[in-house]
Amino acid sequence: MAKRPDLRAVDDPTRARLEIEFEQPYLLGPLFGDYDRHLVVIEDRLGVNIAARGNRVQIEGEPDSCARAREVLLGLYNRLDSGQDVDLAVVESVIGMGAQREFDGMPPAEDPSAAPRVMIRTRKKTIVPRSTIQTAYMEALAHDDMIFALGPAGTGKTYLAVAQAVSMLIGGQVDRLILSRPAVEAGERLGFLPGDMKEKVDPYLRPLYDALYDMLPTEQVERRIASGEIEIAPIAFMRGRTLSDAFIILDEAQNTTPQQMKMFLTRFGMRSRMVICGDPNQTDLPRGVESGLADAVEKLEGIPRLATVRFSAADVVRHPLVGRIVEAYEGPGR
Repeated sequence: MAKRPDLRAVDDPTRARLEIEFEQPYLLGPLFGDYDRHLVVIEDRLGVNIAARGNRVQIEGEPDSCARAREVLLGLYNRLDSGQDVDLAVVESVIGMGAQREFDGMPPAEDPSAAPRVMIRTRKKTIVPRSTIQTAYMEALAHDDMIFALGPAGTGKTYLAVAQAVSMLIGGQVDRLILSRPAVEAGERLGFLPGDMKEKVDPYLRPLYDALYDMLPTEQVERRIASGEIEIAPIAFMRGRTLSDAFIILDEAQNTTPQQMKMFLTRFGMRSRMVICGDPNQTDLPRGVESGLADAVEKLEGIPRLATVRFSAADVVRHPLVGRIVEAYEGPGR
């Protein structure tokens, strides 16, 4: 736990200084980062000066910036105190959350014992939201039967869906996971790729494998795939099936045609949950071919127990440069 002093004015009335005293010094190493790199990021992003002496940290700068820096440090400290990891990506996301006044997915900094309002537990990690929209998305994943997750790369659409799917599988709420993607990328055709069908489609499905290995030990992933509890296949393999007692994820859904999307959505069976992830602004379909994702959202949005969650560049949780790249490509006139 950390003591929370009030801001104090310094000689310059436009600046303030505050000091935080942390009660568990062993957490300060991971809080500050190697060579104080986390403090450097906070200084750069918020325009403050931070000095650490023992278990005390002094922050100086504009009053609002000092207050934000304090909340960031306390939020990171509370994460560490509750057993969660802190790295540069987490530091960046917590700084970003500080600008979202309505964000309430994380425990308040003044209450480190409180649990986040929403979280996903898997075998290897516990996941909490990193933005306001991720909070809404994780709540939809927990309660709605079908979810459309729309937005740019790096916002956690597929990763959080896989996490929820794994959590429900190991909790016995579903019997199997079905992860699918259209095998349409950058104009390549499967017939020109070497190997059998599995070897042809695996490169397209690799992001789904990566997310699974992040949630479950490697041997469990392989065992569950071998037993059929986890199935990873291109969308064409879904035709003619009824998918009951399953958590079904369609990734890169913007690359489906309306006919493929209708076929996929109508596979939905009893006691199942379905998540459709995609970026409507990044389709690899041939010119003039309508995206099944945009068509489905237009037709289905507003149906009860069907949620639509829209992410933006501001919700990117990868390197902050990714968010700026997305904004540059999707800005006015693009």
